[in-house]
Amino acid sequence: MDSIIVGIDVAKDRLDVAVRPSGELFVAERNGDGLQLLVQRLRSLAPSLVALEATGGFETVVAAALGAAGLPFVVVNPAQVRAFAKAVGQRAKTDPIDAAIIAHFAEATKPEPRPLPDEATRQLADLVARRRQIVDMIGAERQREKRATARIRKSIARLIKALEKELASVNGDIDDAVRGSPAWRETEDLLASVPGIGPIIARTLIADLPELGRLDRKKIAALAGLAPFTRQSGQWRGRSFIGGGRANVRTALFMGAMAARRHNPVLKAFFDRLVAAGKPKIVALIAVARKLLTILNAVLRDQKPWQAA
Repeated sequence: MDSIIVGIDVAKDRLDVAVRPSGELFVAERNGDGLQLLVQRLRSLAPSLVALEATGGFETVVAAALGAAGLPFVVVNPAQVRAFAKAVGQRAKTDPIDAAIIAHFAEATKPEPRPLPDEATRQLADLVARRRQIVDMIGAERQREKRATARIRKSIARLIKALEKELASVNGDIDDAVRGSPAWRETEDLLASVPGIGPIIARTLIADLPELGRLDRKKIAALAGLAPFTRQSGQWRGRSFIGGGRANVRTALFMGAMAARRHNPVLKAFFDRLVAAGKPKIVALIAVARKLLTILNAVLRDQKPWQAA
């Protein structure tokens, strides 16, 4: 019997649902009653996978309803779905067609369902994201300050002071959340045992990469966007490149790699060896970030602090 795959196109007020291989289509409202009916109908279908696109946060409540119902679901990348639609020659675009394409994409690519993070992890992720937004706003104001008039600089200074106060408050909330949880406190201490990893990077990984320590090194590198993609055709070989994955995690790991290449004896020697072999410094830094991720994955997997030996 063919596996049943469901694709859901999420809009602000409605959910268009497509079922493969039957081709069935139906619509549910994106509210409490609509989600309850959706869950009941999907349970009767017993799908092997339910796929929905990331749509700026509208998908969150749908994912929560599916996860609470024990249905296997995955949130897929909209860019990948659009590329898949072009590949299969689907040029028309309506909500039912989008739902059918999402189902077809999931059937063809077979993405692995992921469990929902618990409420505490979601709250930590929100705090970490908010911290990142405040840091970006402070950076933007400091850039404006450089070319502002004296009067505008006073306004900028007041805003920066307020943002820095808010940043301190959010940092305190993050610290309370992590240090107040025995499991997270232990995880942070394990991650911080690796030279180059400080509290900010460790907490970003706890919030945004909860799979760390549970997957093999290739899968975790792909999630972080650090897995190299080879380009080759016949005798032609192009440069490998990285991409995709979770940009916030990749940024944090690059920050860790820049610190580790100076302060971590193992990774410093690794970086110097690659540069001495003729690798561009940016390529060597990417390799350090990937190796750092592998080390962190092993540290959490084995539940043992890092040792240089």
